[in-house]
Amino acid sequence: MPRGPKGEKRPADAIGNAIMIGKIATGEIEDITTEDGKNAAAVALGRMGGKARAEGMTAKRRKEIAKKAAASRWKDR
Repeated sequence: MPRGPKGEKRPADAIGNAIMIGKIATGEIEDITTEDGKNAAAVALGRMGGKARAEGMTAKRRKEIAKKAAASRWKDR
């Protein structure tokens, strides 16, 4: 089921979809999705997430996480 800009479910029927498109076109509601259907604000936050997490960690903790990831990556080979 497609979701709207604030996570709400979009109407599945044709009339409901037409009303939703009309509201977006007239500016009554805002559609802030990207070309692939993702929420633009969530995409921006996702890009910042890894960097912010790494800055908050010690070098020792980053090394532990990297070792664990490498071990799981090469486990079955």
